[in-house]
Amino acid sequence: MRQTPLARQLAMPPSRPDPLSAFRVARRAFIEGRRIEMQELAATVGVNRATLFRWVGGRDDLLAEVVWSVAEPTFQDAVRGAKGAGAARVASVLGIFSQAVIDSEFFGQWVRSEPERALRLLTTKATPFQSRMTAAVEQLLEAEAGTGRLVLPLPMHDTAYLIVRIAETFIYADMITGETPDAGKVEQAVGALLR
Repeated sequence: MRQTPLARQLAMPPSRPDPLSAFRVARRAFIEGRRIEMQELAATVGVNRATLFRWVGGRDDLLAEVVWSVAEPTFQDAVRGAKGAGAARVASVLGIFSQAVIDSEFFGQWVRSEPERALRLLTTKATPFQSRMTAAVEQLLEAEAGTGRLVLPLPMHDTAYLIVRIAETFIYADMITGETPDAGKVEQAVGALLR
């Protein structure tokens, strides 16, 4: 009887746990709306806490990686779904992305349960999340500027950083000012900045 590669792999003994397996378990827990606890994660993966910390850094480092693993494809989906060109396209991408973040139940649950930690991890240099987000926006700006459809009001990196800060302001408005998060305001403000 012929065995497929999948059948052979399923018949093999389970592989040893590694940093990627710890990440996958943590990501699944996050998406399911469960709090990521390092002791529980270590036990689930089958390693001690010291090994887990050596693999993934601290809880904050792991959370930042998990959140980025969700945010980055969400941003790319927004890029693919955006309409228009130049400033209108950039504004559309940020509006779509911001709405997806605001609508995400598991993300919102985490932000509500750990607001100070979430803001620190997502909106400061405490983790690479904000710099990655800025780089993603910078790539979008480069693409639009490269076609001649967009003239930037500031240097590329500064414009990207300002756009990220605008998005953060309206996505996390409930925690910052007590106002309702509003993706429409993100789109309007980014459009006004780039016009």
